[in-house]
Amino acid sequence: MTTSFTFPGQGSQFVGMGKEFTEAFPAARQVFEEVDEALQQKLSHIISDGPQDVLTLTENAQPALMAMSMAIVRALEGELGKPLSSLCAYLAGHSLGEYTALCAAGVFSLSDTARLLRLRGQAMQQAVPVGMGAMAAILGLNATDVEALANDAALGEVCVIANDNSPGQIVLSGHKGAIDRAISLAPTRGAKRAIPLEVSAPFHCSLMKPAAEAMAIAIKDIPMGDALKPIMSNVTAMPAKEKTLIRSLLIDQITARVRWREIGLNLRSLGVRNVVEIGAGKVLTGLIKRIDPGLEASAINTPTDMDTFLKTL
Repeated sequence: MTTSFTFPGQGSQFVGMGKEFTEAFPAARQVFEEVDEALQQKLSHIISDGPQDVLTLTENAQPALMAMSMAIVRALEGELGKPLSSLCAYLAGHSLGEYTALCAAGVFSLSDTARLLRLRGQAMQQAVPVGMGAMAAILGLNATDVEALANDAALGEVCVIANDNSPGQIVLSGHKGAIDRAISLAPTRGAKRAIPLEVSAPFHCSLMKPAAEAMAIAIKDIPMGDALKPIMSNVTAMPAKEKTLIRSLLIDQITARVRWREIGLNLRSLGVRNVVEIGAGKVLTGLIKRIDPGLEASAINTPTDMDTFLKTL
């Protein structure tokens, strides 16, 4: 069965994540130690002990979620005696999770991935003054209808689709006034719900341009290799393997829509039948099931999950 591994994005973090793996697998502990050293910070202590509000800070959550996923990857690779990429046809990650996929595919080292995500989180947080931007989840409408809703709510401000997650679950991002108007308009357009999100900045819209510029500078001189297996780009929803293309897409990713629904559909068309989420939570597993119920979707976030997966090989 053709497999794709996926890696979660921001919002899946929780205090204590990864504890079972660090207790059971030296390779998992080493990941957290390496990330601590790269960041010159005991991020592992925040992950294990909190507090939750400090872990949730964008600059902490992004490298923390990557570390959690990579700890599982390294534990898996230790059990298998071969790289994760040997088990799959494609890898994909939601927003910051794309960096995790790139790390797992050998494009970036673990230390460089941690440093890039720390900078990415800081740059995204600083791009827009607090209170100026907002995001909202629109439930029950398709992408075309949400796009029309966003255009009508904008009134000269930024209001765009940030995440096309799955059928009926789409996230808008932009100026707070425009997002508030979209929330008010949504029920009149047939939306089941319109939910303001508790986020620190309006991600994946043009307001993030300063963050994209900062990442362009940061990523310019980072050592990169071609991906061992193709990575499904958030920007194009298509596979990318060559490092120069990947670098360009990562810069665009900061301001572009996350095309997760299209990624799920394209994985199926590329022959994938089994999608395995690696990391905290099971958000992407749920999305994949809604995108295409014909795909086998599962998650590895405990040693028991890992044992179950290994028995399928």
